Amino acid sequence: MLFDLDGTLLDTLRDIADSMNFALEQLGFPPHPVDAYRYFIGDSVKLMVSRALPENARDENTIEKCRQASSQEYASRWDKTTKPYPHIPQLLTELDKLKIRKTILSNKPDEFTKPMVAKILPEFSFDIVLGVNPSIKRKPDPGAALLIADKLGIPAEKFLYLGDTNTDMQTAAASGMYAVGALWGYRDAKELLAHGAKALAEKPLDVLKIIDAQA
Repeated sequence: MLFDLDGTLLDTLRDIADSMNFALEQLGFPPHPVDAYRYFIGDSVKLMVSRALPENARDENTIEKCRQASSQEYASRWDKTTKPYPHIPQLLTELDKLKIRKTILSNKPDEFTKPMVAKILPEFSFDIVLGVNPSIKRKPDPGAALLIADKLGIPAEKFLYLGDTNTDMQTAAASGMYAVGALWGYRDAKELLAHGAKALAEKPLDVLKIIDAQA
């Protein structure tokens, strides 16, 4: 099984929003409500910064200054409020009982992804945890998802891919994995279905029913 991280396993929204808003205010731009970041994040840090900046301030220099400021702030606060969504630990426990192998693929930089998983989900082991790094193309490119499947020696079509954004659904479709949309995350059912979701999970434990149905 392949999981997205932000908006799927972990509720990271406030720490991301607070870090980005800090950077915006440092540079003299208005901040945004936390919920606005549901539609800013999911693709890359650079795109999040661009979406958060006013339209007339989206030049490369300003984007880079803001990206650096937000990343520096996030490095000092990514664990302030971030936590697993309700029932995620129970889902992971049940997957372990079923001996289903677990992997994570995030568009969050690798330097945050790995320590975040280790600190916030310490009781669970994942076969592979990947964030963005120079050798990995970010989602929706299917390369990293296919790399995970290859490393585990499991055909991509045998994977259930759980994510919460259009980017995740597109990645699953492009890699041949079974796309399941997480409705507790940052986007809605309409978006997930429009971009390839084969099933929707209203709550984390609903994933177990989807697994049973695919068996």
